[in-house]
Amino acid sequence: MKSEGTLNLELNALRAEIERHNDLYYQQAAPEISDFEFDKLLERLRQLEAEHPDLITPDSPTQRIGGKAESLKPFMHTVPLMSLDNSYDLDDLKAFTERCEKLAEGRFLEYVAELKIDGLSVSLHYDDGILKVGATRGDGSRGDDITPNARTIKTIPLKLKSDSPAHAEVRGEVFISRSQFQKNNAELEMQGEKTFANARNSASGTLRMLDSAVVASRRLDMFPYDVFRGNQKMFPTHWENFEWLARNGFNVNPNRALCRGFDDLTAFINEMEAKRDGFDYEIDGVVVKVNSTALQQEFGATTKAPRWAIAYKYPARQSTTKLLDIQVQVGRTGALTPVAYLEPVLLAGTTVARASLHNEDEIKRLNIKIGDTVLIEKSGEIIPQVLGVVEAKRDGSETEYRFPIVCPVCGFDAVRPEGEAVRRCSNPDCPAKIKGRLGYFASRKAMDIEGLGDVLINTLVDSGMVKDVADLYAIKTEDISNLERKGEKSAVKLIEQIEASKTRGLQRLLYGIDIRHVGERYAKILANHFRDIDRIAEAGVEELDDIHEIGLSVAESVHEWFRDVKNIALVARLKFAGVKTETDAADTAALDERFVGKTFVLTGKLENYTRDEAAKLIEDRGGRVSSSVSKKTDYVLAGSDAGSKMTKAESLGVAVLDEAAFERMLSYRD
Repeated sequence: MKSEGTLNLELNALRAEIERHNDLYYQQAAPEISDFEFDKLLERLRQLEAEHPDLITPDSPTQRIGGKAESLKPFMHTVPLMSLDNSYDLDDLKAFTERCEKLAEGRFLEYVAELKIDGLSVSLHYDDGILKVGATRGDGSRGDDITPNARTIKTIPLKLKSDSPAHAEVRGEVFISRSQFQKNNAELEMQGEKTFANARNSASGTLRMLDSAVVASRRLDMFPYDVFRGNQKMFPTHWENFEWLARNGFNVNPNRALCRGFDDLTAFINEMEAKRDGFDYEIDGVVVKVNSTALQQEFGATTKAPRWAIAYKYPARQSTTKLLDIQVQVGRTGALTPVAYLEPVLLAGTTVARASLHNEDEIKRLNIKIGDTVLIEKSGEIIPQVLGVVEAKRDGSETEYRFPIVCPVCGFDAVRPEGEAVRRCSNPDCPAKIKGRLGYFASRKAMDIEGLGDVLINTLVDSGMVKDVADLYAIKTEDISNLERKGEKSAVKLIEQIEASKTRGLQRLLYGIDIRHVGERYAKILANHFRDIDRIAEAGVEELDDIHEIGLSVAESVHEWFRDVKNIALVARLKFAGVKTETDAADTAALDERFVGKTFVLTGKLENYTRDEAAKLIEDRGGRVSSSVSKKTDYVLAGSDAGSKMTKAESLGVAVLDEAAFERMLSYRD
């Protein structure tokens, strides 16, 4: 039996190794091991701590996810989190710099310009280097204690690395990346829950949740921007904050600049606006701060905001247009989703003719009528949304809209359970549901059946040839070639793709068969834990709930799915068709040392691959794909019409690969 001292040494070494890999992945974009190997390390630590709970430390990686809280407790800020004055044009900004120059009275003056992240401010308190409290901004004087939720954010260190005072307060902006926001909304939609209108609302709502396990699954992120030692600024300049934060493992945003005056600030603001859509997070402007801490203190503040800082806000990407119609789409879960059809309008460089209305309640909240003039907003790559109605422009010709209570596809009742935001078709065999499930099953993250698009799916379902996903494996070449506009060659190719999908493995099959609550992450956890679909089918709710991260709602959903007679028959037919329903060591793709730990950025149009295909090839070999170029980028894969990303790569000395070089890299082995 190991002594307590030996166990402590092993635990500390394991914790240090896990945190090192966390830092490599989240801060340096240079992972050394696969997700599977990382999960094994974490599972080993969790097992040891379960056996020796008295040796658990508050900064252990296992403590990132706590339990459920009954309510959020208030937290009083020692130093108020003041809001900033806003500037909406460059004249306001120029006036700000002139006031600062006057207050400086000829002393050296420079500014720090940093991105204004569209998230919510938090305050993190570290005692002797250990994270003790995380709190929201609230009204600036009092916020909510969200410590268990802050611990789930991988870019918030649980323990500081160096230069740690007795008490340090770090302030930052919590957000959800655009890509993660889309994943989260897809998961919520699949689970039949209300989706979020935008990433900021999602981050705000998530951070205040009472169940930290759910918070962890949403994958929040944070960029820090300020540091205090006790109740005083830690460094003589604001710029030094970022250097200290980076040394201590925080995810510091690289897009910032030291500026000498108004002209430098204007150049940075214009540069960031041009790059705005290339970031994987939302920004709505640039924050400008006087760099000198002594001058900040001397300039002071008004009752509302500091005199040494200002937020320059980019022009809103909004417009008004006429609502021509509202049409309801039916998805694979049977959810009825309203879509606004608009008089086309140019917005943020693209012509917009449709916008999201989210759900039945949103239409009521907006009090929207057909023919209304509506205000729409486009945010990044997210589908435009209707913000409101311009009631002053109503002339009496507008007509009321009634949300349907029957499915517009099959005519069955559309039911809205109590407490849910979504109305759903009650027909299990609704053609729209079948088509949605087939498309989901064939998607790249699931069984990746190239050529099985919406048009063909519609034809297969409408003809009665396919009623569920298992029917796909009974289709013959002649069945496809006999369809209108389908030749022998394309039919053969599709059958080859269907045949190839049989080998995709358990994780992607679990994702593809569309078990409620089971998205990409949970499918991976279940596949790695059970390694065979029969073992999952046999598992009880308690066994499923005991798996880390699964939770009771997912456990009940999985258990219920495998108790349904139709689903049992579906799995049996898939197995009979030869679809792989287990996982093995070969499923953890052979890593290629030329890719392992390397960060790639994709830009331009590739001839032989889509972006998703190229990204998968990189990730399967141990590489990582990022959305922006930095000094940490190893390669930029550039296709035709490559733009600013390639230019930045060249300026930073990052290696640029054309498609031919990339393919040689894929095929080369020592």
